[in-house]
Amino acid sequence: MTAPSRWLQDHLPAQRGSCLDVACGSGRNLRWLAAQGWQVTGVDRDAEAIEPLRAVADVIVADIEAGSWPLAGQTFDLVLVCNYLWRPLLGTLMSSVAPGGSLIYETFANGQQRIGRPSRPDFLLQRAELLTHLRGWDVTAFEDVFEPAGPGGVNARFVQRVAARWPQL
Repeated sequence: MTAPSRWLQDHLPAQRGSCLDVACGSGRNLRWLAAQGWQVTGVDRDAEAIEPLRAVADVIVADIEAGSWPLAGQTFDLVLVCNYLWRPLLGTLMSSVAPGGSLIYETFANGQQRIGRPSRPDFLLQRAELLTHLRGWDVTAFEDVFEPAGPGGVNARFVQRVAARWPQL
């Protein structure tokens, strides 16, 4: 099994609670979060990939780009997005964070198109783009970097990451 995101591990809130893993795929982060004591809900459009995750989390099969948001009105103590970007959904994801909750977001950034996939601008964050959506949030960490290839076959990539907390009311 692939290790969970290092960014997630480094910025995971100490207080456990409910977590939404958006575009959870095969569940590398979801499984790790469940093992840490989080009550995890995962959403992904690939029914086959997420079926095995039912043993450790609530999972929802949904095409969140083409259909309606399946978790309307629900909030979570942590919303996690890793390697996924659909700009029309950003506001919905941010409003899914409960007061006092956290957002951990990590995905590909501009520059990636020069070295691999994804290469479409629709799927690449512009310089510091995540920060422009987080006005009023407590941003605890941010990176917009190029990472060279690493051990274990990790590909080089341009990536933007943020960890932020939505203030309590």
